Amino acid sequence: MIESEFITWEAPDGDHPVRRLSQRSYDLVSRKQKDEWLTLWAEDAVVEDPVGPSWFDPEGKGHHGLDGISAFWDLAIAPVRSFRFTIRDSFANGNACANIGTFSTELEDGSLADTDLIAVYRVNDAGLLVSMCAHWEMDRTLATVRKP
Repeated sequence: MIESEFITWEAPDGDHPVRRLSQRSYDLVSRKQKDEWLTLWAEDAVVEDPVGPSWFDPEGKGHHGLDGISAFWDLAIAPVRSFRFTIRDSFANGNACANIGTFSTELEDGSLADTDLIAVYRVNDAGLLVSMCAHWEMDRTLATVRKP
């Protein structure tokens, strides 16, 4: 497990390579390390966060390739002042890992929100992420918003 003040890992923590990669992703996002985060991804990777149509992806087709994933960062991650990740359960099998938890965010205006989700990561034979599908509901997140 990566030691980080921004990650609370309450889940099983067996040494599975995809689980470790998901933890590395959380660490880099929490430290706002975009360039290093992009090195975790395969050229043809896809991010669906959330799966289906959303503010971040009106057509619900996902963010494709490194350019699309970089644009997703700029749209969905960069505007967030801080992230805290609490992972309550984790299932790692084969080339995938599914983490169940809450992503807590603080926006630039000081608003806070919690997103309960299941995030599924998959890797290729080279150990690079080929997909991340986050299953969460915008309405549930908006119901948790707390203004400063």
